[in-house]
Amino acid sequence: MKVPWLPPGHTAVLEGRGEVFYRHHQHADPGAPTLLLLHGWTASADLQFFTAYEALAEHCSFVAIDHRGHGRGMRPAAKFHLEDAADDAAALVEQLGIGPVILVGYSMGGPLSLLIGSRHPQLVAGIVVAATALEWNATLAERMRWKTVRMLSPILRSWAYPSWLRAGLRRMAHQSADLEPYVEWMAGEISRNSAVHLVHAGQALSQYDAVRWAGDLAKPSAMLITTRDHLVRPVKQRALATALHAHVVELAGDHLAPWMNAKEFSASLSGLVRHVVDRVVVASP
Repeated sequence: MKVPWLPPGHTAVLEGRGEVFYRHHQHADPGAPTLLLLHGWTASADLQFFTAYEALAEHCSFVAIDHRGHGRGMRPAAKFHLEDAADDAAALVEQLGIGPVILVGYSMGGPLSLLIGSRHPQLVAGIVVAATALEWNATLAERMRWKTVRMLSPILRSWAYPSWLRAGLRRMAHQSADLEPYVEWMAGEISRNSAVHLVHAGQALSQYDAVRWAGDLAKPSAMLITTRDHLVRPVKQRALATALHAHVVELAGDHLAPWMNAKEFSASLSGLVRHVVDRVVVASP
């Protein structure tokens, strides 16, 4: 089994919250900007960003956290709430003493980025989001789709799920040769997720709505729009970019662009980070 390049992994106990797992890359230049990478629903930090880790590491330090119920993330008894996951990440930034950081959020990581920006503005220098939206529940079709999320748990617990998972990853690997060496590793990483927490996280996303307050964040922002996305429609992504007054780059890919368009995703994300870094520097006194 081949494993991609991964930064060193660590655990930290956040007082009153629990133990979290995170990756930490420290750039040789102590003045390099620091990113906080926030992954999407059903992913983990590694699954979401492994195709971009090396490109980001060239110019930045970064911390990549596994959220509650995802990957190696904490398994609290409490139901998943986006606010709690955002506060976990903020507490880690404070404990490590690395703020203010540039938030980099993919899919569910977008809502988490905005919540951190709203709840902990002193920790945030800038925001980069990708394949995400202000809300995902405006239409009847969307609300009906979210109601089926409870079916995810029995599927993930099925004895046949590991075989289905590997078959699906192999089909994707036939379309993207860069993925082929990592199919077994990816399958193992996906299997780390907690079925119950994923269902609760999906329900939390179905209730998320930042339409009224996202425009008040006033942070240098940039956004990667996946123009062939069937999960988060491009029109919704553009509405978020407008609310954030974000610099926009478009990628002709679907929601799995970090895997299926790995080189383009890595280059685009790195470019957007550099854009926000430049704006942060210009805005500094």
